[in-house]
Amino acid sequence: MWRAFFLAIGVSLVILGAEFMAIDQVVLYQPPAEGGALHTLTSITSTRVVGPTVLAPPEWAPWCLFSVGAVVMIYSFTIPKRVRD
Repeated sequence: MWRAFFLAIGVSLVILGAEFMAIDQVVLYQPPAEGGALHTLTSITSTRVVGPTVLAPPEWAPWCLFSVGAVVMIYSFTIPKRVRD
């Protein structure tokens, strides 16, 4: 059970690292506010326009995720040997 858990975590980290290698930035949009106005929030005192949120991963993030994922996968292959000893 532990071997499969750590293997899944390692594979997920490697896949996430590969995705970070392929993108430059992620743009998150908020759903339309109820009442009709797109991307606006209205309060009693002020009106604020809410734009998209842009997330840009740093240059080192994909390589860090690749290396941590690889180490976790290697660790998962050594678990059965240590459990038997």
